[in-house]
Amino acid sequence: MTLAIFDLDNTLIAGDSDHAWGEFLVDQNLVDKDIVSKANNHFLHQYQSGELDIQEYLEFALSFLAGKSPTDLAPLHQQFMTSKIQPMLLEKAQALIETHRQQGDRLLVITATNRFVTEPIVNHLGIDELIACEPGQENGIYTGKPTGIPSFQHGKVLRLQQWLAEHEESLNGAWFYSDSHNDLPLLEQVDNPVAVNPDDRLMNIATSRGWTILNLRDHE
Repeated sequence: MTLAIFDLDNTLIAGDSDHAWGEFLVDQNLVDKDIVSKANNHFLHQYQSGELDIQEYLEFALSFLAGKSPTDLAPLHQQFMTSKIQPMLLEKAQALIETHRQQGDRLLVITATNRFVTEPIVNHLGIDELIACEPGQENGIYTGKPTGIPSFQHGKVLRLQQWLAEHEESLNGAWFYSDSHNDLPLLEQVDNPVAVNPDDRLMNIATSRGWTILNLRDHE
């Protein structure tokens, strides 16, 4: 079975779910607007420039979850899905997923965004397998701290290697779709790297290496 691996943010959806979650918390008056908005934008710019301190970012992104359970937060996440994620969904991305499904490929999303934010989105897209940054829990309550290897940059490769071993899968013939130069370590591991609406740095690399470049945005 061939693996079809997808990044999530700005690849399968037209936006950054992590950044959108921060905006949503501000919109709902659940966090300090000035502090969170400033930090949210600061970390997004760091990510875009390839300079993100992933541990520092995760502590910021997960801090709101501290002391709450997944059940406590489920209704809030449903509001987030409706207000922020639904407008980001892409028909061409869904069609791409279905093409791989019809081919009998095994579908997997790997993202640097945490599992709390992304798992309901990935489920909505009809994909069962997810590798994401993991928010820590103790006795079913979020700690507000990350746990394990963050699935970011080379960490995506490490986490995928663990997953492959656990599931007795290989990367033979695998596809990986991503928009970001941060995913270059994993793009270089697969037989079929695809740059999806890539950032400028990835566009240059994909063009120079002859990789497929794909547009999933209806308006572009």
